[in-house]
Amino acid sequence: MWLIDRDTDGIDASRILLPAPLQQALVRWYVGGGTHHDEQAGITLVQQARIGHKWIACDCLDQGARPPILTPAFLSEADTYYLRRLTSSKRPEHRSDCPFLRNQVTLRIIEARLRMTPADPPSGFFEVLRPAPERLAQAPDDDTNDDRHRHRHRHASTPRLARLLWRLMDAGGASLVAPLRYGDEWSIRAAFANLGAAAAKTEIAPRFELARAFWTNPRALQSKATYAQLRELAKHWPKDHAPQGFLLLYVPHFKGHEITLPDGTTIGIANRIQSPSVRGNHIPGPYLVLVVIGEYPESRGYAPLRAYAQPIFNGCRFVPVESDFERKTMRCLLDCQKILHVHGVDAAIGKPLFDTMTRLGPCRPDFMVEARSRTTGEVRTLVIEAMSFDTDDYHAAKAVTHPRMQLLGDLLTFTPHEVDGNEAQAKVLAALDI
Repeated sequence: MWLIDRDTDGIDASRILLPAPLQQALVRWYVGGGTHHDEQAGITLVQQARIGHKWIACDCLDQGARPPILTPAFLSEADTYYLRRLTSSKRPEHRSDCPFLRNQVTLRIIEARLRMTPADPPSGFFEVLRPAPERLAQAPDDDTNDDRHRHRHRHASTPRLARLLWRLMDAGGASLVAPLRYGDEWSIRAAFANLGAAAAKTEIAPRFELARAFWTNPRALQSKATYAQLRELAKHWPKDHAPQGFLLLYVPHFKGHEITLPDGTTIGIANRIQSPSVRGNHIPGPYLVLVVIGEYPESRGYAPLRAYAQPIFNGCRFVPVESDFERKTMRCLLDCQKILHVHGVDAAIGKPLFDTMTRLGPCRPDFMVEARSRTTGEVRTLVIEAMSFDTDDYHAAKAVTHPRMQLLGDLLTFTPHEVDGNEAQAKVLAALDI
């Protein structure tokens, strides 16, 4: 086996032969027969390959042939290093008896067709990184790729960083638009101030408030002030908890490992930025991005390790959305709020971030509107579902959840055609007898 430069075919003279003991240790661990020392040797190899922008060429084919390629990767959610097998019609495959013919099991996060959300917000401390040592993934016991693919779908989950961001947004009031008569300030300054106040009431570790390692200005990272503060805090960090900080940013765009700030400057993240998607496509910005900063496992010191980009309504209202259609729906509900205000009705608009349990099971409406008459005091609750898809699977899933939502209030469904016209607005007003 050789270390080779990225984006090469593996036969260049610059390739570096891996020592035989290292190759043997990597194979032993990959096939499930390795020791702890074999694992550590493999981790070191993958780390160094990532740092040096190298790939690994396998030597299972005849001498002089173009070798099969493995790329070193790090699965942040599982703190696991693994080797990704490059496959395409232009690349040779491993020999049938090669231990690297099979992919490793990596429990990757895969977008399901319908969102998968936790029934409850994450409990415990507001932390992502743990002090446990990283692991090196091994080859699966099952040879059937299709079975592994289905296994990953069954275990698809929401990233913890996303759930923590939702928890902060929920506590900071980002998911709620109060009635107009309250006179709330809607600005990016006020939005960040509310989230900062929530951070002051949230613990990152025992007796450590999140606010002590929480920043909302990118200059804190660019000037490396975040690293200096983390190094100082680390001296007193509670045992069994990993030092870590969080940077929360308003971001117009991101791509791959890179965040683009409003002024055009960029911030690189060690791992690929995660974000919800619709049918495999990224939801357009703007975003509220939560970055976790911790000790970089491949070098000494601190670095931005992971990030989650949550699409939001706009830069003044950090209301989370799950599609561009939901942005249009939110705009429609804000227009309704103004009309209701004129007619003596105070309307609060909520965007539930976590499931609500009913006697029929859990559900999470797209939006909820609580309307209270200033004249009679009568309170009505509307449950809004933004029906953006028209597939059998989608309608089958809604057939299960809609009866549960009807226990929460009067259910209204909006289609893209209704939101683009006046029908959606008319539905809301009619439901409230306006």
